[in-house]
Amino acid sequence: MTVMATKFTPEVLLSAPRRSAAVPNPAGTLALFTVSQYSFESHSKDYAIKVLDIKNRHSTQLFDDPAYTEPTWVSDTEFVFLKNGDSTTSLMVADATKPGSDPYEVSSFNTSVSNIKVKDIGNGTVAFACTAPTDAASGAMVNSADEKKPLSTARVYTSLFVRHWDAYVSENKQGLFYGALKKEKKDGPFKLQEPGLVNALAGTRLECPVPPFGDASDYDIGPEGVVFVAKDPDLNPALWTKTDLYYVPLKTFTEEKAPLPQVVKTGKLQGYTGTPVFSHGGTQVVFKRMRDRRYESDKWRLMLVPDVRDLSAVQEFYETADGEGGWDMRPEGPIVWSDDDTELYVAAEKEGRQILYKLPATPLEATELPQPLTRDGTVGDFRNLARGDGRLFLTSTSLVDNSSYSIVDPKSKEVGLVSSSSKEGKSFGLTRRQFDEFWFKGAGDYRCHALVMKPSDFDPSKKYPLAFLIHGGPQGAWGDSWSTRWNPAVFAEQGYVAVMPNPTGSTGYGQALTDGIAEDWGGRPYNDLENCFEHIADNLPYVDTNNAVALGASYGGYMINWIQGHPLGRKFKALVCHDGIFSTMSDWSTEELFFPIREMGGTLWENREGYEKWDPAAFAGEWATPQLVIHSELDYRLPISEGLAAFNALQTRGVPSRFLMFPDENHWVLKPENSLVWHKEVLGWINKWTGLDTTGLSEGTAKTTLK
Repeated sequence: MTVMATKFTPEVLLSAPRRSAAVPNPAGTLALFTVSQYSFESHSKDYAIKVLDIKNRHSTQLFDDPAYTEPTWVSDTEFVFLKNGDSTTSLMVADATKPGSDPYEVSSFNTSVSNIKVKDIGNGTVAFACTAPTDAASGAMVNSADEKKPLSTARVYTSLFVRHWDAYVSENKQGLFYGALKKEKKDGPFKLQEPGLVNALAGTRLECPVPPFGDASDYDIGPEGVVFVAKDPDLNPALWTKTDLYYVPLKTFTEEKAPLPQVVKTGKLQGYTGTPVFSHGGTQVVFKRMRDRRYESDKWRLMLVPDVRDLSAVQEFYETADGEGGWDMRPEGPIVWSDDDTELYVAAEKEGRQILYKLPATPLEATELPQPLTRDGTVGDFRNLARGDGRLFLTSTSLVDNSSYSIVDPKSKEVGLVSSSSKEGKSFGLTRRQFDEFWFKGAGDYRCHALVMKPSDFDPSKKYPLAFLIHGGPQGAWGDSWSTRWNPAVFAEQGYVAVMPNPTGSTGYGQALTDGIAEDWGGRPYNDLENCFEHIADNLPYVDTNNAVALGASYGGYMINWIQGHPLGRKFKALVCHDGIFSTMSDWSTEELFFPIREMGGTLWENREGYEKWDPAAFAGEWATPQLVIHSELDYRLPISEGLAAFNALQTRGVPSRFLMFPDENHWVLKPENSLVWHKEVLGWINKWTGLDTTGLSEGTAKTTLK
């Protein structure tokens, strides 16, 4: 940002430049990244592909066409990217050292291509892979624009899913395509070799990436072929989480027909599979696997295929006889091999941070737990900096910094900042001094953790109203990371002390605390939150707990509705429920049914008592605290009827309440203009009840039919 913000407002949050992870070239001299920025003056978004000179820390804009996406290095200076048209996608090549030069087209495809990857496999050949929608029967690429439009809008389903996340499921599936790029002359253009792109999944019932959030991390390519993750086709995806790792052997990436995928068996580990990565040597594969095949928040285990030419010898890191695993952390995000393939680097949550760790690359040598390489913030993406260099290039965020690039030396653990989009928070008027944390007694024989965000002009001799933020998941956690949807600094800059507790169900504190919420949604977590509130009242003299508000989304929204009917709800001046559950008895209107089956202890007909026990609607007769209810039409995970029911109950009881809905958003509010309305409504609501300034907030920002 070129102008320093005088106050961190929703407008500043939402109009700040948003940078992607930066990817260094093989030489470690340049890094590609994209940046987008929304303007509330022009009501439009700017977008650019940029290149960062890692040594002098200067970035240069290469392109500003929003149709240009997914820049990916194909040499030390050249990169491929996608040019997206109305119904076609072109594979393009450009030179990062020649800003302003025109890119050239390698090939064009009559469909929407995404999730590209490249890999130099020797002999001047660059393996190329991507995903694209396909006809489920033939495996051929399809373009929805070419499909004949029916005269009726009716849809008929005979199996699950009917809809998933924010869309109704179609018969088309994502296919995984491979091909080879080669130059006929040293300085000539890359050309896609015959036979073009081939679907490695044709003739199977497999789909990659795994919907709805799968991406390029669901597969990898190397000189021995392709490894990818896909749902088990023999299990209904609405009822089970199981995904498997598959291997397709390839040598040239010009094979006209791919061999049938071979499944990688992992014994008793039968849950989600993720992030397969070939070693630099090309024969080993590391990946992640969960144990429970009906639990999306089980602990990830690190796994190794020592040689993809023999899939019978899969090994587990930190394996224990009881099956629990010896490392009680959950490796998230990418997995990176060291240059010499002797070490692995992973990131995992630990007490409100996402830390980078290193460990030996074979289970036999991993006799000690992984060593941390970073301490604060959230490491999101990390790559090898350069061939033979040994260092890593990191992309991170924190509660005050929305994007930073740095270099870490795994040997010395020294971290050097290369670039910060917000000048380490200064552009927002934020500093690390605003951040704090504390531990409090949980409902049982354990402690819980909470993060704190204070106003930038914080004065410890004053008292501030409390913004009590409850996270979703429920298996999730507040962390030292940036967010454009629930950013604690936005609340702090309104004049609140924002407290973010991580009670039972939270991740990053051991799997036992994470698992402890199952079949106990309104039990231990609620008691933990009560204890947290009392701890604040007894130990934070600068917080006025008599002037407090509570806010939550998803499971946090459920907890807001639960709090409404219980004593803790009377300790808040106002509540905000975003996409929360009104009644657990209607949980079966969701799409991923494995979630309520596990969390509530069975199906609705097998354990009706379990659903009834933690039903917020059963206590609606006690609802009395003013509440803002927010829900969106495209939220198929928690249908909008849940929000309407909560609002109807509040209105019928005569409780001051307000209903905000978005017809074009899903479980998250993502569009900048909608997000601005969301922030103004939320801040206007809580400020009204706590006595803080409401100028420019709430009223007049959204159309209402009744007031």
